[in-house]
Amino acid sequence: MSTILGLALIIVSIYFLGQNITFTTHYYYTWWQKTSATASVLALIAGISSLTLWRREMGNFGWIFIAIGIILVFMNSGVILQPTSLWTFLVSMLAFVSGYQLLTSGRIRF
Repeated sequence: MSTILGLALIIVSIYFLGQNITFTTHYYYTWWQKTSATASVLALIAGISSLTLWRREMGNFGWIFIAIGIILVFMNSGVILQPTSLWTFLVSMLAFVSGYQLLTSGRIRF
């Protein structure tokens, strides 16, 4: 039951933060925008898979791949970040941390 609640809390946190993020597409692409979009998706997939599957061996590389993926998303300029309130951010981070702790350990430690 705690894993289902933890997963639900993570989904709620993604929903709260995702309300203020808009992804756009452009009609005219240059060669760099297509390359950075593809590279950002590949870097994010590599980072998430190395953090979840090979935590001991490649954990630090996972964070590097995720950072590169996020930088490439912003270089593609296909992301518009709208302002968010501090309350929404606080609720989202609290839900994410609580959900992650419930998902991994089965209890919430403060």
